[in-house]
Amino acid sequence: LQEIDRYATEGVNKLLVGNKSDMTDKKVVEYNVAKEFADSLGIPFLETSAKNASNVEQAFLTMARQIKERMGNTTVNNKPTVQVGQGSTVQSGSAGGCC
Repeated sequence: LQEIDRYATEGVNKLLVGNKSDMTDKKVVEYNVAKEFADSLGIPFLETSAKNASNVEQAFLTMARQIKERMGNTTVNNKPTVQVGQGSTVQSGSAGGCC
């Protein structure tokens, strides 16, 4: 996580994923411990298993949903503008019609 914080852009989406959840007899980190850790960081946590397809799609959907929400918020706050003439800007779609 330190590498993500160091090199990723600010506000990057994170998801803690525990893999190979089908191998319960070889589990190293208990679900509750990992969940508490993720909660302390304010990020979601999922256990996945590619072998039995458990939560794999959910992991991708969770990240996609987070990214969509973040991008939606950015788009709302940063309305597209068009530069006209010498430095004046006009927000696109700010008025209807041509006159």
